Amino acid sequence: MSQPMSRDAPRQSLVSQAEFAQAVADEVALRAALMDADPVPQLLLQAQLSGDTDLLDQARSQITGGWNYMHTLSPAMCETIRERLIATLKQRAQHTPSHHDDLSPAGFGRALSTGVGAPVGDDYVQMLLEEFNAEKVDARSVAWRRTIPEAARARYHVLIIGAGLSGLCMGIKLREAGIPFTIFEKNATVGGTWYENNYPGCAVDIPNHFYSYAFEPNAQWSRHFARRDELWKYLEHCADKYDLRRHIRFQTEVVAARYDDAQAEWQLTLRDTQGIQTHAAGRILVPAVGQLNRPAIPNIEGIQTFGGPVFHTARWDTSVDLRGQRVAMVGTGASGMQVGPTIAPEVAQLTIFQRGRHWCFPHPNYHRSMQAGTRWALANIPYFASWYRALLFWASGDLMHPLLQVDPTWTQPEVSLNAESHAFREKLLAHLHAELADRPDLIEKTVPTFPPYGKRMLRDNGWFQLLKRDNVALVEGGVARVEPGAVIDRHGQRHAADIIVLATGFQATRLLAELSLVGEDNTNIRSLWGEDNPQAFLGITVPKFPNMFLLQGPNTILSHGGSMFFHTECQVRYVMQCVRELIEGGHAAMQVRAPVYEEFNRRVDAAHAQMVWAHPGVKNWYKNPAGRVTAVSPWRLVDYWKMTAALDPSHYRFAASVD
Repeated sequence: MSQPMSRDAPRQSLVSQAEFAQAVADEVALRAALMDADPVPQLLLQAQLSGDTDLLDQARSQITGGWNYMHTLSPAMCETIRERLIATLKQRAQHTPSHHDDLSPAGFGRALSTGVGAPVGDDYVQMLLEEFNAEKVDARSVAWRRTIPEAARARYHVLIIGAGLSGLCMGIKLREAGIPFTIFEKNATVGGTWYENNYPGCAVDIPNHFYSYAFEPNAQWSRHFARRDELWKYLEHCADKYDLRRHIRFQTEVVAARYDDAQAEWQLTLRDTQGIQTHAAGRILVPAVGQLNRPAIPNIEGIQTFGGPVFHTARWDTSVDLRGQRVAMVGTGASGMQVGPTIAPEVAQLTIFQRGRHWCFPHPNYHRSMQAGTRWALANIPYFASWYRALLFWASGDLMHPLLQVDPTWTQPEVSLNAESHAFREKLLAHLHAELADRPDLIEKTVPTFPPYGKRMLRDNGWFQLLKRDNVALVEGGVARVEPGAVIDRHGQRHAADIIVLATGFQATRLLAELSLVGEDNTNIRSLWGEDNPQAFLGITVPKFPNMFLLQGPNTILSHGGSMFFHTECQVRYVMQCVRELIEGGHAAMQVRAPVYEEFNRRVDAAHAQMVWAHPGVKNWYKNPAGRVTAVSPWRLVDYWKMTAALDPSHYRFAASVD
């Protein structure tokens, strides 16, 4: 027998011992569920709970990646894994959790490397082991509050702008730490962009068992890639479970925020749906509005004369019946690629105005429902969900990051960046050509002229099949103007239409543009950023803006992979350390030192200069008009995780103590 895995400190399981024992008592049901469940998480769980690694050694050569379809495990091997796991689970159900429940970094790394079919580096092992032990890490992160009197915490009221996924996360962690806070939300409920975007076909393009909070797993996702309604309901669930609604002022927009130097506090001007203004004040300000919250409405000549419904995908007019109508859709990005295939079967005509081409690729699980057995295992078997998430983290994380790096010796820089980038481009081209083999005219219109990932990589939602429908027309070059009942394209051709849908994205580079934001010494944020050049240290803090911590700030959107839930949790963890530093030190305020801020942004620009977004053929919403990339992060997930893991107080200047 191989050497058992070593152990670490005890860890609580999301599944209680009593619930687990009851679930595995019915061996027939247990076996039936596991026969339907993904086998690789079962393999890793068996190694963890038993301490035996012989099956890992046998399976290693048969697994090539973290997705559940990337293995060639034989039925006999799957049966062996399943039967061994059933025996281990039944034994565990009769006893309290054993020392094998926890894994050392070496044991975890060995198991995970087998599960993803590649060696996992030490830094990734450390990061993913923290994800695996999410609730244990959370318990440590709030333990410090017990040593601080409530009166001391009460002096640091936190004002959060926005109740989307980042604002909710911040509220949850502040509530756990016993720090007072108020969330101001312009909408009638929580969810942010996942509440506002309810267009047909709206869905996430990151697997939901990763695109969710590590501390709040959901075993009941109905699909691998959930639709908008299910994701919004998840955020509603989180708001209710963590009792956040009593801390939220709904239908209240923050129109101005000004830092009072003398009082060392932020003063907000608020406006309700009736236009009535009120005020609020607090020591700490957390803008959590994100970058994708203000629609980009193109300035199209004559659009006000159209005469029919005109609306943006992020402001979908649910009162408009599309059935039998002639629809003109402007834009072929992420929302357009979801809307088009969804509405095409019911409209009379769909005319798509393509302003720019996009790379897209299929995913075998994109339209698949979750297997019943996997859902059962996620809900009832300790650590199964943790292993499942760890595999998805690896599969949809940093694997594509090398493709974005410029190789200065590469001989085909006009179409790709390096050998890996070119090989991936060939796969994308092969898919496009296979889908449009009978329509060479569409191939000519759809092949991008820039390397993969120059713009956001899209999931193929049946896009190429859509373009071949008899009632669909793809128009290159975009829109020249609009006149009553028609859209005129760049070539002067008239296209009759009853409805115009603007799938034109968001004002990502104009971060906080709707907010009058004034910091120390009467410094307006626009004097630092201009209209479209936001910058922040770690995407979080800005000089002259004491006690202001941005969530989903500049250069924090992910493009190569990953999950905004994960990135947000990194940022919230860092902000909580800043809040702790303020409270424990009794400081009135802290602000990042200008040289630290400037050096970080030099590093950001230098990293981007060596990536696909610097390619001369790329035009995207990541860059401002001057060509600087302001929206997306140049870092790997593991890099940003390390950057935000521990606060360095020397990066900050602290103000005098609180009275």
